[in-house]
Amino acid sequence: MPLPTPPLTSLLAGALQALKQAPGRGRLVLLLAGVSSGGGVGAQTPAPTAFTTTVVAPTSKLPRFEVQQPDRQRSPFTGMTRKHWQDAARYLLSGAFSYVRTLNDPMQFPKQPGKSYPRNEGQVPTEKLEGLCRTLFMAAPLLKEDPSLTLNGIQVGDYYRHQLTRLVDPQSDTYIKPRAANGGPSQNLVEFGGLAVALFAAPEILWDPLPKATQAALAATMLSYGDGPTVPQNWRYFNIFILSFFKSRGYQVNEKLLEEYLQKQLMHYRGEGWYDDAPAFDYYSMWAFQMYGRLWSEYYGRQHYPQVAQQLTANFAPLVNNYPYMFGRDGSMIMWGRSITYRFGAVVPFPLMGLQPVPGTNFGWMRRIASGAILQFLQNPQFLQDNVPTLGFYGAFEPAVQAYSCRGSVYWMGKAFLGLLVPADSPFWTATENEGPWGKELAPGTVFNLFEPGPNILVTDYPNVGAAEIRTAADRSITDPYRGNESYNRLSYSSTFPWQADGPNGEVAMNYVFKNKDKQWEPLRLFTFRKYEDGVYYRAAELESDKTIRLQLADLPLPNGILRVDKSVGTGSAPMRLGHYALPNLTGTIKRETRRVKGHPVQLIDNGTYQLAMVTLSGWSAPEVVDATGLHPVKPASTVINATATLAPAAATAPLYATLLLWKKSGQPWRTEELLPVKKVVYSATDDRAQVSFADGTTKAILFK
Repeated sequence: MPLPTPPLTSLLAGALQALKQAPGRGRLVLLLAGVSSGGGVGAQTPAPTAFTTTVVAPTSKLPRFEVQQPDRQRSPFTGMTRKHWQDAARYLLSGAFSYVRTLNDPMQFPKQPGKSYPRNEGQVPTEKLEGLCRTLFMAAPLLKEDPSLTLNGIQVGDYYRHQLTRLVDPQSDTYIKPRAANGGPSQNLVEFGGLAVALFAAPEILWDPLPKATQAALAATMLSYGDGPTVPQNWRYFNIFILSFFKSRGYQVNEKLLEEYLQKQLMHYRGEGWYDDAPAFDYYSMWAFQMYGRLWSEYYGRQHYPQVAQQLTANFAPLVNNYPYMFGRDGSMIMWGRSITYRFGAVVPFPLMGLQPVPGTNFGWMRRIASGAILQFLQNPQFLQDNVPTLGFYGAFEPAVQAYSCRGSVYWMGKAFLGLLVPADSPFWTATENEGPWGKELAPGTVFNLFEPGPNILVTDYPNVGAAEIRTAADRSITDPYRGNESYNRLSYSSTFPWQADGPNGEVAMNYVFKNKDKQWEPLRLFTFRKYEDGVYYRAAELESDKTIRLQLADLPLPNGILRVDKSVGTGSAPMRLGHYALPNLTGTIKRETRRVKGHPVQLIDNGTYQLAMVTLSGWSAPEVVDATGLHPVKPASTVINATATLAPAAATAPLYATLLLWKKSGQPWRTEELLPVKKVVYSATDDRAQVSFADGTTKAILFK
């Protein structure tokens, strides 16, 4: 669906102008390249892929990760203890080192076809820098405990020290030029910020042994980026870490800028443990704001800026009471937000809770979640390709790739292993694994909602299937090409049903699409949070290309799914489609069945693991089953149920579009009361409410006003 190129705000325009002064290096340059003046529904326009790199393939293939000698006493669910986390970090790092045969070999990996960079020779040094600095998230904690670590015949400590000297050697193919006097923020800043974390974590391995001349050259280069402009979001932490590390080593730094960036980072906090990453909430709140804030406080802040560290600690504290509910019963994480290729990097707050343990924290549940999420990926057969994680969620998945990523970008997930910096006697490591409230409080046949004011996030847990779900209303007041795609515009996101990309023929999962004036299917991507009240999550939505298409949305989570009661409030009319979650084709066949239950059409699909049902209650034609190819992150073939209708203007007599989107595990028969828990939905224009009567005799008022 063609999207008009949105006007740049002053923020992005200024950043773009600055980045143009450092072509090929800036993440925002790459990001802005994704702004589309045409292309698929919600899609980013792929960049030309003629440029590629030549990387010698490893001589052997890593087997799938296995938990060796699992400890079922301390970790009855995953078998993973601190030793197994070290095994997992070493496993991932060994894949990266399968490309290293000599100390001079860079951390460069095969380019995945598609929109990822490098797209020209000038971006290659930064690509190599990403691989080097991000693999250190795994290497630094391992080296701290085993300085003699050897992988692929290479002494790992020697390798990183040698590579650090090559960063400042103008004759090296990995040389990084200092930032020009008029240079803007760039990807080099990001990676040097990550490098500063590793230097703080293991200075005795990575910094102290370096020759004084190398130290001085690294300080000059890294400070040229740290003492400079940044992007007003999580990026400020890259500057903060660079400035703080070199200040701790006795170098003169711009303390005024450091203090300015610290205060500005605090201003992003919105409550409940969430930071606004300008302008959306996503995992960057966790694997950036919270992680960097926690480690900065540990290594520098409490000693030098105690008040800032105290505030960061207070902002971290609420996570224990809400963030764990965002993961499924088995620890599986939700596919949500940009940079999802970083995967289980999102669990890093859990081990970092062990740095300053708060009494009463259920550390056994925290570790069960974190270990489960790590295994969710490491044990997936599609996760590695050529010994390196793919750009995707499980396997390679182009709809989830951002143009600012290279193959080495994936090692941001290694941030989870910064948890190994937490002492071995911390309760995070010593507590016995448990399932937290999933074991008792989250009882079968119920649904649990946790609303988080401030970020206006609704987390829902479904004990019947062990799934977690999240609803948000992404703020797109600042133009950003990524906030409008499937990473943010789904009506909800599930740990059990990863999002499916939109297709050109109206194939849609967990969102609305409308046939716009250009006769192409356009998804809803402009949402405004209205309220959360009595178990109902309310949002307003409008079509970006036609503001006469407007709806008020009401989501009511049920034990086996969702009741949607949505209302047209605009003056426009257009063909529209509403999608359920999608199922990947796991066995070669997805069973489908059509029923009628008390006069309502029902469509069911079953992939052998889960089954989905859509029941239309009002406003829709009978639902239909739609097959898709290349749109799902789990398997190439997938199936989704869509409802169809023509949106009526608000003045029409039938304003409500009510739908049941249901699910169960495969093999469990559907009872009539499960397929139709709702007896009727009656709308009253007088008080602008829909009265829902349930089969069990209870009622619920949907209050649109």
